[in-house]
Amino acid sequence: MEEGRLCQWSVCRSLLAIVQWWGFNVTVIIINKWIFQVPFSLKFCLSIFTLPKLDFKFPLSVSCVHFITSSFGAYMVIKVLKLKPLIVVDPEDRWKRIFPMSFVFCVNIVLGNVSLRYIPVSFMQTIKSFTPATTVILQWLVWRKYFDWRIWASLIPIVGGILLTSITELSFNMFGFCAALFGCLATSTKTILAESLLHGYKFDSINTVYYMAPFATLILGVPAMLLEGNGIMEWFETHPSPWPALIIIFSSGVLAFCLNFSIFYVIHSTTAVTFNVAGNLKVAVAVLISWMIFKNPISSLNAVGCGITLVGCTFYGYVRHLLSQQPPGTPRTPRTPRNRMEQLLPLVNNNDKLDDKI
Repeated sequence: MEEGRLCQWSVCRSLLAIVQWWGFNVTVIIINKWIFQVPFSLKFCLSIFTLPKLDFKFPLSVSCVHFITSSFGAYMVIKVLKLKPLIVVDPEDRWKRIFPMSFVFCVNIVLGNVSLRYIPVSFMQTIKSFTPATTVILQWLVWRKYFDWRIWASLIPIVGGILLTSITELSFNMFGFCAALFGCLATSTKTILAESLLHGYKFDSINTVYYMAPFATLILGVPAMLLEGNGIMEWFETHPSPWPALIIIFSSGVLAFCLNFSIFYVIHSTTAVTFNVAGNLKVAVAVLISWMIFKNPISSLNAVGCGITLVGCTFYGYVRHLLSQQPPGTPRTPRTPRNRMEQLLPLVNNNDKLDDKI
């Protein structure tokens, strides 16, 4: 009886964790799109609510706001509320190891916000599913690491689905597409750097944000002021209600930090396979809700391409799980790594779980 209740509570906790993760993720994406885009209407219970126009087309500054609020939130969780213990990192390692990752982390977030300005949420989320493929390809090209044939087979539907979605995308924008695609490369580079540079430090998502967000704020602050400072001042002068709009922008940063915390909770409440499947379903939910709100046109072939990509991502996660369950000593690649650095790099990156950040 007691075991049954514990099992039911574990299932309920996992479901609640996944639902809150979906909620924060979709909300952050929709608010960010709202910040960059013209106003839209929400139809609810036979009433139509027209949200105010923000038209804050400054992705560098929005990313900087997210980093500032996330730095403050991580400090509150670790130092004030003491919900998570601080993982101490040597000052020298902070600059040699964390700073390079913070730069790539910063580029990743900025490219994501830039892509949201130019392409629909549905298209951006589909391209983001290309990250497993870019991670494998980078490890193969840079470190000459060879993978099990099943890994390569799982990438075929991912790449094919992305190509089909891109060709049939009715709201295609080359600049937004390139920003999202290079964002995938930045995410893959960040996770590979995390494995090789942070060897010995077992970071969770909160400690990751605690160390990386302040560095990212320093990296992004000066370019944001130089490139977007004049535009923001002009926006202040011309916008009918700038202060309520700024509250919404800072609220998106708070929600972004909550998203990081929810990711940490989901990882510790579910298995790897469940996390992977839930992540792909999350993309489908984000695509559906964004289509319902923004009404961006989606052709039938475009929807098929998105579905093929999600199936490929699920298959990739399943293969990764099977390979991770092999007993020690089981050969995973056709050859032995040539040096110690390669031995630090896993067959498939374990930090994939933490890719979905602010």
